Amino acid sequence: VQLQASGGGLVQAGGSLRLSCAASGRAASSWAMGWFRQAPGKEREFVAAISWSGGSTYYADSVKGRFTISRDNAKNTVYLQMNSLQPEDTAVYYCAADSRDTVVVVFEGRYGMDYWGKGTLVTVSS
Repeated sequence: VQLQASGGGLVQAGGSLRLSCAASGRAASSWAMGWFRQAPGKEREFVAAISWSGGSTYYADSVKGRFTISRDNAKNTVYLQMNSLQPEDTAVYYCAADSRDTVVVVFEGRYGMDYWGKGTLVTVSS
């Protein structure tokens, strides 16, 4: 499975961005997907995850109510809609895929996922 993230950029506080993660490879639509981020000098952290069917979604408390994860399995693409962005959301965002249960992705994914995409930088100015 290959993952390609896009959609990052520079935005003012309060603004919005939508990240996309295009997946290719075998059975890409059957994997749980997650978004993670890493800010300068900080450890990688979980942001959001979605089950293979899209029926279950999970969010970090810091983004709950502001970010929305979704997927279009017909397009093998996962999205992260980010609203009300704040400077503390500045980070490199990574999408990742895993064959394990989505709940495992939430709690263990930051330590390792089956597949990682290259990150996309999100910068939020104050």
